Formats: sequence, C-alpha cells, structure tokens
Amino acid sequence: MVVFVSLIFVAFIALYFYLARNNKYWQNRGVFCADGALPGVGHMLSVLCMRTTFPECCHKIYNNNRGRSMVGVYNFMSPSLMVLEPELVKTVLQTNFTSFHQNFQKVDPDLDPLMANHPFVTIGDKWITGRKRMTYAFSSMRLKILLESIKPVCVMLENYLDNKLSKVGKVELELKDLCSRYTTQVVAAAGFGVDGFCFDDEKADVSFRKIGKQIFEPSMRNAIMFILVVLLPPLNKIFKISFIPKHIDRFFRTLIADLMEQRRKDGIPRNDFLHLMTQLERIEGDKIDLEMLASHTLSFFIDGYGSTSTVMSFIGFQLASHSKVQEKLRKEVMTVLDKYDGVITYEGLKEMTYMDQVFNESQRIIPIAAVLQKQCTEEFELRGSDGLVCRAQPGTEILIPVQGLQKDPRYWEDPEVFDPERFSPDRKHSIEKFAFLPFGEGPRICVGMRMALLQMKAGFAAILRKYSLELSPRTQVPLKMEPNTILPTPKGDLWVFFQQL
Repeated sequence: MVVFVSLIFVAFIALYFYLARNNKYWQNRGVFCADGALPGVGHMLSVLCMRTTFPECCHKIYNNNRGRSMVGVYNFMSPSLMVLEPELVKTVLQTNFTSFHQNFQKVDPDLDPLMANHPFVTIGDKWITGRKRMTYAFSSMRLKILLESIKPVCVMLENYLDNKLSKVGKVELELKDLCSRYTTQVVAAAGFGVDGFCFDDEKADVSFRKIGKQIFEPSMRNAIMFILVVLLPPLNKIFKISFIPKHIDRFFRTLIADLMEQRRKDGIPRNDFLHLMTQLERIEGDKIDLEMLASHTLSFFIDGYGSTSTVMSFIGFQLASHSKVQEKLRKEVMTVLDKYDGVITYEGLKEMTYMDQVFNESQRIIPIAAVLQKQCTEEFELRGSDGLVCRAQPGTEILIPVQGLQKDPRYWEDPEVFDPERFSPDRKHSIEKFAFLPFGEGPRICVGMRMALLQMKAGFAAILRKYSLELSPRTQVPLKMEPNTILPTPKGDLWVFFQQL
C-alpha cells in the first residue's frame, strides 16, 4: 500500500512538472505574464469550464494590462504573446506581414478537406490563388452582377415580413433567425443560382439554413468541436472531430459537381458566383479543380450564413435599441431610394453613408472576430512604446485583442455608448486605424468584406423603408454571450418587434 501511494504521489508530481514546464516561458524572456496562470490550463480555466468566452477572457487580460505594450499569456500550455497597442498590431498585420502571415488556426486536410482550402487557413500559393479568385468575384463590376441576384431575395424578405404582419399590428421575431434566412438565401441565389428555400418553413428539411444550423448552432457536438478544433487542436489528433460534418462535405461536393457540369455545357450567363468562376476558367484557359471550387463555395456559404447574418442581427439589435438612429437611417434610405425610383441599386447603396456609420459602430461595439490569432513564422523583434522588447519565435501565437482595442477609452470617447457619429466624415479621420479591426487588416483582410457589406446594406434598405424595429423585453440586456461558440451568440437570443410603417 505504501509503495502504491508513493507511486501515485510521484505520478502527480511528474504530471505537475509536465503541465507547468512552460510556466516561466515569458518571465525568462523578460516579458510580463498576465496574472492567474495555472499549470495545464494557463489562463483558460474559465473558458474550459464554460463560464466565459475566449474573447471575454482576452478582453479581461487586455483591461488588466492596458498600460503595457504586450503581455505574455498561456493558451492552455502554449505560450502566446498578446500585443496591446495599435502600432504593434500594425507591425503584425501589415508592416511585417511576412513574419506573421499565417493565421494560428489550423485545419487537418484529412479531417476537413474542404475547410482546409478556406482562405482563412491556407498559406503560400494556395492562399494566393484562392484570394485571387475571391477578389476577382468581389470586384466592383462583378458585385453589380451579384446584386441582381440579391434584389429578388430582398423582395422575398419583404414578402416574408408582410405575411407575418398580415393579421397582426406587429410581430415579434428573433433577429438571427430572420437574418440567417436572408443571408443564406442570398448565398443560394448569388452563390449557386438555386433556391435555398430559406423563407419557406414547409421545406425546412431541404433548406440551406438546415445546413448552416448543423455547423454553427449551439449543440453538444459543436461545443466539443469548438474546444478540440479551436482551443485544443493537439487533442483533436486523438479524437479527430471535423469542423464540417461529413454529410455536409458530400452535399457541397455533389452540388458543385452537378452545377458546374451544367454551367460548362449550357454556357448561359447568370448573375451568380459560379458563373463568375466559369468566366475565370475561360480567362485562365484551364478548369478549376472541383474540390477547390467546392471549398470556395463552402467558404461563401459559411461566411454568408455565419458571419454576415450574425453581424446583421447585431446591427438590427442596435437599431431597435436606438430609435433616433433608426429614424435617421430610414430618412437616408428613403431619400436615396426616391432618387433611384424606389429601386435598390449599387450606386444608391454606395450613397447610404450614414448606414456605413451605423454598421461600423455596431461592429465596434460587438466585433465578430473579437480576437485575431496570428502565428509568428520567422523570428522577429517586437518593440513596444514602453521600451519592452520581445523576440517572437517561429510558431508563437500572437493574440490581437480586437474587442479590447475597440472599447479602450484611450481611443474612443465613452466607448460603451452606441454613437455612429464617431464615423462621420468630419470625425472618422481621427480614429486610430489599428484600434478598429472589424474585418482584420493588412494583406489578409477579409476578402468577402465588400460582398458582406453589399448584401447587408440591401437587406436593411428593404427592411427600413417598410418596417420599424422595437426591442422586445425578451431580449436580455445587457447582452451576455454563450460560451464555446464560434461566433458571438447572445444568451436568450435577440428578439425584436417589427411593425409596418
């Protein structure tokens, strides 16, 4: 018994030293380490226990170390460097991009072959090729083409709301549900040229929204996937959980193979992404690999269903919460639409500049990518304004706390107040550029940004010209986010009353 107890004691001691082997990493390099690190979990205990979100954890570390240029963090057992001042953010994202050109997140191509080609995770020639194709599709000239597929979806959105309001004076709707219907239908129409059945509840089983829910909606599988894929990727080498379920992978491969065969045969021009890809094939004189094309379209789908609908829902929440802002934006929408005979046009949407201000302020208050995670790819010396010098080593994770920067009173007056006037023409030039990162910055800035803004502006133009939004008491204010979700997801959802004007 004594021998058995001794072995257990020795095992615990060995486990402790194994878990704590990196705990002096930052101190040994002369970098202050954030308080509260524990062996094995570092600063992530509250995230692991689902008491808080990863962005909220990083925001707390940012606030506790606001006077420093950078601070050491332990992302579980991995030493990570959090850069806290805009000039260092600029160094990482733009000035010395070559030393930090990789995003930290990795995708196993054996588990997720389609996601492995997403522009967010690719590197080298594969990243250059994928970004080139997306940039081609989302140029100004081609966005005008895609808008022609978006406008019928705006009509569907109006018809859906009209039907909901046909027998009542106002109706209570959940914003993420409504916005995901719209953005996913846009993906189906502008991406593939098909009907996504997103506004038809009788066809929910074949709706594109069903696919999106399986990827993003809170569930036990997605909570486990988030921990293994996002927080603890080394463990996923054992458990092998994919980001994209296998049946969804097969769905996109089959859909793209069938549609591209049809497009290559009939040659009929269409106002969608796949038609633009067939045009690009003719320009390049070579067929685009079907797996690569399925990856591009899956990226289009994920960004549309997930990121864009989430941003839209928070914008709708802010408009419902601030009636004066809503009314001012409505006046702009009506003025511009009257100028273009009531038709949503590319030129008209560009003229809705107050809408841009509202979008920017909403994304400042609640950023979708609240923490950017980059990877150092070659040794580089980072120098802070406080005199701190850190030689970042290859493989080191660099954390950029977007949420902290965008709510820092040093850069924003009354940062908790929703005020679109911050981004007015006479004030926006005073904004610290790298303290506002709604789509990232530098060469890896979000390639779908312009497409996302286009469809959101068209959607809100359609909504605001006919309906008013009022916050429902069911919405839990202040908002609190569900832990272990890929995108910020408010507890209790975002409920709003819609009423016809």
